[in-house]
Amino acid sequence: MRRLLHPYALCLLLLLLHASKAKTRAEDLDGEEKEEFIKDCQTNSACGGIDVRYPFRLNSSTTPEYCGARGLDVSCSAAGDAIITLPRLGLCKIVNLDTPFRIELLGDEWAQCPLRKLSSTNLTGSIYKDDDYSYISYMLVNCSSEIETDPDWITGPIPCLSDGGEGQWVYAANAWSSMDLLPSGCMGTGIGGWIGYSDGRTFRDRVQRFIRTRQMDLNLNISEWENCEFCYSEGKECAFSRRINQTVCLTRANHHGKNIGLIVGGSIGGSVIVLASLIIVYIIRKSEKDQEIRFKVEQFLATYGDAKPTRYSFADIKKITMRFKNKLGQGGYGSVYKGELSNGIPVAVKMLESSKGEGQEFINEVATIGRIHHINITRLLGFCSERSTRALIYEFMPNESLEKYIFSRQDKGSNKQLSMDKLLNIAIGIARGIEYLHQGCEQRILHFDIKPHNILLDHDLNPKISDFGLAKLCSREISIVTMTAARGTMGYIAPEMYCRNFGTVSYKSDVYSFGMLLLEMIGGRKNHDPEIGRESEIYYPEWVYDRLVERQDLELTMEMEQKDGEILKKLSKVALWCIQWSPTERPTMTRVLHMLIGSSEEVPMPPKPFVSNAHPDYPN
Repeated sequence: MRRLLHPYALCLLLLLLHASKAKTRAEDLDGEEKEEFIKDCQTNSACGGIDVRYPFRLNSSTTPEYCGARGLDVSCSAAGDAIITLPRLGLCKIVNLDTPFRIELLGDEWAQCPLRKLSSTNLTGSIYKDDDYSYISYMLVNCSSEIETDPDWITGPIPCLSDGGEGQWVYAANAWSSMDLLPSGCMGTGIGGWIGYSDGRTFRDRVQRFIRTRQMDLNLNISEWENCEFCYSEGKECAFSRRINQTVCLTRANHHGKNIGLIVGGSIGGSVIVLASLIIVYIIRKSEKDQEIRFKVEQFLATYGDAKPTRYSFADIKKITMRFKNKLGQGGYGSVYKGELSNGIPVAVKMLESSKGEGQEFINEVATIGRIHHINITRLLGFCSERSTRALIYEFMPNESLEKYIFSRQDKGSNKQLSMDKLLNIAIGIARGIEYLHQGCEQRILHFDIKPHNILLDHDLNPKISDFGLAKLCSREISIVTMTAARGTMGYIAPEMYCRNFGTVSYKSDVYSFGMLLLEMIGGRKNHDPEIGRESEIYYPEWVYDRLVERQDLELTMEMEQKDGEILKKLSKVALWCIQWSPTERPTMTRVLHMLIGSSEEVPMPPKPFVSNAHPDYPN
């Protein structure tokens, strides 16, 4: 029988009803602590026209650390501007600190071409919320001639990205619009991002305003920020209580007399009851949601059988990680720590955040790599599922990810340079791993997030595919899968993942991601790199194709012998086959593997991958 009220919620209701009968305090800080906070944090905290207040902190020798949240320090420039350094965005000028929080992006790259810089800046998984109604998502579109724009879904051409002399006009299109609206001669690039604005009536207004002012509104995914938003919505100020170690609301002293105080007290008393009701509803729903997730996970583990890896308790996890002493990194679903099993085997432990993924990433990982063993797929050694705590234990990869090697090649002094032979071996290993997922398992496994960061390297630099949080299982007889939303990382997502006009989602989507990864491996750079001076070379796949067609050498970051040049040419042609826009024109991973193992001459020249163009000379 379902309980009518969660016991914790019932206790809270009784306590708050009792408290509402007493005189309600107008502030959450006691008198002495309140005076100390105002003196330490709110005196001389203005910078130009900006009143710097918690959770932001004016960076000075006289301002204590507790006056602001970590990472939200504000400096006052000589010109009187409030300056803040934000993750992935860099140096920013604060335009407005109230709602909305508006910043202006500084620096030469933003000034030269703001939309180009923004398109290469990945804000996903950082401290920014991108699911707010005030955000717009866009995608860059390449056109061979100028087209008619529409204020609701496409604007341009973008001057700093377009080159009319070379027949290239670049537009920004609303990513949620159907790409079949594009006229002939235009093709989406798969490159884009999001812009935050709480005003601006049309898509064109918002994009053009960002280009003109380099300003955008941000909603931060920080607990102190969210708590302060509530305080400000109540007409109060925000503060930090060291006594209870949390963010609280603060009300300034009122000097308008006793009657006003009684009115305020009564209003606050009523607000407490309303707030109590909301808290009770939240607790009930959160408890039910947590129970639902735990039930889903435990039901999966019960039906999974005995083939799953070793199950550990949370106490075991703390011992393995030595109480989370050595943090290796932070991912979209949680933190990763280095640890050691009781038999001395080094491991990597991923602690999954209970608020993300609703347990689905945990289920995906255990259901996919929990049963399979392949030299090119990372091995899941164990897991933990205890109440809301979930963790995954993997074999430890000492050479970290492929990303750290391929993007260090432009650094002449880097000790992580890889030869062309080694790059070819790594490419073959990754292809073997993906082919096994597609063809070698009882059920076909679609990874949906193939990228350099998810390719780990062992002691001998053998590649292992990792991170199956977005993976999907399907029958080997069924090649098409149903998707409710795009999965993966911008820049590696196949066109059909975000626009069904390009075709159906299938295992060919992994082939596309592998092709984009392959291009980055041979180029040692991102496929869309705003650091490149010449506009024609910014979109790397198109540059590679043009060089191959013109039979020119692929001038990359390393001096190479003829043998290396042949390897490079082979890898380039295979990559271009893999990134064909139409899924039907891409080869299977089995065919990709044959091409990688064979000679360069055996690989036919692919058609231009940016238009749908069947190629009768090449079988899938």
